[in-house]
Amino acid sequence: MKTNNINLFCDIVTQRSKEHSCAINILLQQQLYGQVISILRQELDSMVRVMFLLSISDLNLREHFINQTLEGIKWSYPNTKKVVTDKQMVDLADKFYGWPLFVYKLGCAFIHLSAMVYYKNSNPFLLLSVSERNDIKRFLHQYHSFPLELELNLENIIPYLDKVFNKVSSNLACYIEDLRQNKHLEEY
Repeated sequence: MKTNNINLFCDIVTQRSKEHSCAINILLQQQLYGQVISILRQELDSMVRVMFLLSISDLNLREHFINQTLEGIKWSYPNTKKVVTDKQMVDLADKFYGWPLFVYKLGCAFIHLSAMVYYKNSNPFLLLSVSERNDIKRFLHQYHSFPLELELNLENIIPYLDKVFNKVSSNLACYIEDLRQNKHLEEY
């Protein structure tokens, strides 16, 4: 695989991540929490894409997807019309961690116009099922010591938003380095 294309792709993802980090800090200071969650979703998008690439042992196929990114083309398998979906990538990442799906779903709810964006006037988490809310609480507790007795609402998770972002971002940074070294996800 062409190392320069891998490095260019990794540099692009790294630059995007650095910009997300700056944006998160500004948005948190301005208390624009819906936008914080949107940026968190974008960072997760980068992570699941890099994880997807790492899951591909065929380096020519990996290069194909990297080249599509560099050419501004939606990812599709060679010689087919089959596209790589966000769901495929999120499901793959979810198998390794168990939490990306919740970050993704929450982020999508804030990216798309929905009742979730009315978070200053109502609890957007009530739009999720009880099991989804419990799963989110459990993962916040497991990774960030969120008290399980607290209600899941935006006010209670605000102190954890930067921690969740940093978790996704640090995982992404590790995966970017692994991609530069042509590692494979099954090596973990």
